[in-house]
Amino acid sequence: MGKKKVMLPTSEVDLSTVKYQYDKIEAPHLTGLWLKLFVKLLEAPVIGSLIISYLKKENKMVEILKNTVIPEAPMFKPEFPPQEPEAGVVLLEEDGKPVARVELALKCLPDYDPAKNWSSDTSASFRYWKIRDYAYAYRSKLTTPSIVAERFISAMDENNYKKPLAPLLISYDPEHIRKQAAASTQRFEEGKAFSILDGIFVAIKDDIDCYPHPSKGGTTFFHEIRPVEEDAASVSRLRSCGVVLVGKANMHELGLGTTGNNPNYGMARNPHDPKRYTGGSSSGPAAIVSSGLCSAALGTDGGGSIRIPSSLCGVVGLKSTYGRTDMTGSLCDSGTVEIIGAITSTVEDAILVYAAILGSSIADKIALKPSLPCLPSLSSHENSSALESIRLGKYTEWFNDVFSTDISEKCEDVLNRLSETYGCRTVEIVIPELREMRTAHLVSIGSEVLSGLNPELEDGKAEKFTCDTRTNLALFRSFTASDYVAAQCLRRRIMYFHMEIFKNVDVIVTPTTGMTAPLIPSNALKSGETDLQVTGNLMRFIATANLLGLPAISVPVGYDEQGLPVGLQLIGRPWCEATILRLAAAIEVYLLSTMTSERSSQLAKLQKSHYERVFAKQYEKNQGSRMTLMTEHRPTSKKDALSSVEYDFNRSRFMYPVPYNAYKHAHCHSLMENPNS
Repeated sequence: MGKKKVMLPTSEVDLSTVKYQYDKIEAPHLTGLWLKLFVKLLEAPVIGSLIISYLKKENKMVEILKNTVIPEAPMFKPEFPPQEPEAGVVLLEEDGKPVARVELALKCLPDYDPAKNWSSDTSASFRYWKIRDYAYAYRSKLTTPSIVAERFISAMDENNYKKPLAPLLISYDPEHIRKQAAASTQRFEEGKAFSILDGIFVAIKDDIDCYPHPSKGGTTFFHEIRPVEEDAASVSRLRSCGVVLVGKANMHELGLGTTGNNPNYGMARNPHDPKRYTGGSSSGPAAIVSSGLCSAALGTDGGGSIRIPSSLCGVVGLKSTYGRTDMTGSLCDSGTVEIIGAITSTVEDAILVYAAILGSSIADKIALKPSLPCLPSLSSHENSSALESIRLGKYTEWFNDVFSTDISEKCEDVLNRLSETYGCRTVEIVIPELREMRTAHLVSIGSEVLSGLNPELEDGKAEKFTCDTRTNLALFRSFTASDYVAAQCLRRRIMYFHMEIFKNVDVIVTPTTGMTAPLIPSNALKSGETDLQVTGNLMRFIATANLLGLPAISVPVGYDEQGLPVGLQLIGRPWCEATILRLAAAIEVYLLSTMTSERSSQLAKLQKSHYERVFAKQYEKNQGSRMTLMTEHRPTSKKDALSSVEYDFNRSRFMYPVPYNAYKHAHCHSLMENPNS
């Protein structure tokens, strides 16, 4: 018999007595044949229940869900109190046309002249091109979406035949890409581009509908039982802005994992090190953006599935407030923790894509009563004063609970610089019941996923899922109705604590993940892997934004000693996306001015041998051809050619010459075909 525990009402909890609990998940790490055997045991009628019961007890889930009296009433989806309006913002018309919102978003961005980035200096440091760079190149007739499309297709085709297998897209039609790119090219020729997003290449995660591609959710069969007849609401909004939708990006099966491991199609690999995971479940979207092949991708985030891979791959991942984007047309459109959001290479690109896709469903407008969406006016004089007024909440013991101190030190350094440069003030906070929060999130998302899958499971399709997915489903099946209600009672408690915290701070800051990209075990390729210790490290700071529906963004802030990206997470008040976007943009501006040497050395370290192998031969074949996009410089030696390439191409490790953007690669390729041009 368990000992009964009675929680105090939230208003009576003394925060000065709260002690941080360092959690370690008790569960086996299994791959290969051992994982297959473990799944068989979990699915056995008697022994499976005993194993699950033991694991739940060891991880204190029974104590939290069964033996605790929770005085609060359940909160079955996030409920937000009214919020103070944000300062220095531009309001958007939620029911207006996406093109109009994107146009307003463009006006919010700081002044920027793409033409000034066209330089003959081959020693200049690496950077991603922004959406505004592409738009400038198209409008100036320096290239066309059709040229970019051909180079994108070439890179994708080459990647599909490389070893080790690292598929970025699992549904991909070159002719469909060419058709979209040709239409965009014609619009530019006629001076009738739809928006700044016209001709921008965007990938869509495989659990979001993008007609005519199937939505498999990373499985081998889901498209057979759920045909796609039209775009998801968010995809339709992007399409109306003229983007080129390149296909369906790889993902962890059904989104039920944090690494991106998918034995069904092979896993997308981390562009910073192909021996390491991208993070998940939006593995393909993060990898294709980090590789420079797409400016943006759409992902879903029910348990960090946008923020985790964005952090591990060194890009930006935005999770909006629950209900801010319409989930219609996604596989997870009926849950209470998921959103659709953007993964981009820069914060300003996240702002543009977010402006295009935002807009609540009718049901969420009625239930959640969202405030009007708004964006930070980064170009106004009010931006500095708005930054100076931001108060940053930091729970130090939680903040420092990371696998490597490289992570907390990088993030801490950014907080110090925000204070010195912009005047942001850091406030020490305490957040009670973090363990209970993680349990409530797990029960919520697990029960909601299982509810959607029950018809297929009852139809005998469980064996078609991967071992990793089946392990999770075995746990989810053990949750009872009373467990789910207890989790929702905990949601109300934890929402109360956070709303009290937000009376004194504007943003809660944490590292995005408790570790950088983990290694891929060689025996995890065919059968998958279950490693809940790694999951715990990756999700340590994640569940808050999902269980409570809060907006959050992951911003890259540097590298650890192994050269792997580190992300900082900013969690905002409900409906206050503008605040976290403003702060993220300020962080990005600061880091761009201080980290160029680190990023450049990382590029050289990761790619030198690959460049020498691939491009020395290219030089010999095309002696005298132009190797840089932006200049009239022509290499006069093999060393010169390699130097130019090292400047021109992205930090990819996908075993093909991925550009630091598809446009740059496109232009180089077209000129290489005509060496005398």
